[in-house]
Amino acid sequence: MRINQSEDKYIRAKERITELRKFYAKVLRGLVAVCIVAAINYYLNEWEEPWFLWVVFGVTVGILVRAFRIFNLNPFFGKDWEERKIKELVNRNEF
Repeated sequence: MRINQSEDKYIRAKERITELRKFYAKVLRGLVAVCIVAAINYYLNEWEEPWFLWVVFGVTVGILVRAFRIFNLNPFFGKDWEERKIKELVNRNEF
């Protein structure tokens, strides 16, 4: 039994919204974690040794990796990379 096209689009849209909601929740949790760690760092040594920046770095890298995946920001191996490469090889008869 084939799902009709509108139901298929609805399901994909719902999955996309779920991914976006999880991403924004991760960003919010990251900001809260950075604020808490920064406050602890300030309380312990008034930022004489700003070790909380390592947490900022880690959270930022994690968020960027997830953003690249969710928003298709990878120009080399994005969703349509495989299809483009197939067309390129077929056009050059290299298969």
